[in-house]
Amino acid sequence: MTEPTKDETHDEAHNGTLGSRLNWLRAAVLGANDGIVSTAGLVVGVAGATDDRSALLTAGLAGLLAGSMSMAAGEYVSVSTQRDSEKAALAQEKRELKEQPEAELEELTELLQDRGLTRDVAMEAAAQLTERDALRAHARVELNIDPDDLTNPWHAAWASFLSFTVGALLPLLAIVLPPAGWRLGVTVVSSLAALLLTGWSSARLGAADTRPAMLRNVMGGALAMGVTYAAGALLGAVGV
Repeated sequence: MTEPTKDETHDEAHNGTLGSRLNWLRAAVLGANDGIVSTAGLVVGVAGATDDRSALLTAGLAGLLAGSMSMAAGEYVSVSTQRDSEKAALAQEKRELKEQPEAELEELTELLQDRGLTRDVAMEAAAQLTERDALRAHARVELNIDPDDLTNPWHAAWASFLSFTVGALLPLLAIVLPPAGWRLGVTVVSSLAALLLTGWSSARLGAADTRPAMLRNVMGGALAMGVTYAAGALLGAVGV
């Protein structure tokens, strides 16, 4: 497969597809990260109280299902609200274009001027964009919305559900598959290694320094597992 040329990459970014793809990838990485941390914390906490494989499996599966469903429902509600807001903004813009076409043309001209065009060039560009598709022009320039590519709550919900599930499977399998004496160590090490990877990936996708992101991820995961293990061990010791 050939690498995309510089112009092709620029066009893709200009059309918004590259940015949209990066947002989805970042959301998937963060969903997997949440699955790792929450499930690892849960099963390690239970392991502090008991080494019974059945109890560990039950707790891990319950955490996986509850977490993935919660993530999916939360993402669906959030993105549905965003989509409703986008639709309302487009409807309002459509009304304004119908009722105040001259004022909207001037507004578009000023917005283009703010982006660096001279007054004359901005007036000509605004007139041409309005003649071609006034609503699309205002949606993209004024509202930063693509009318043909509104956010999809179902896509977001499924992406969150799947990414959380994938992340949660690692500590779940790590706590139930190895022999009893190895379970805790394997779970902690594999979870921290996975958190290193998700921290690195999220930083790379955001074009940030990878080391602080990896360190934060590992420290957060280690703290979560340490606290829940201590709580589980304490409850197990008092026979709760």
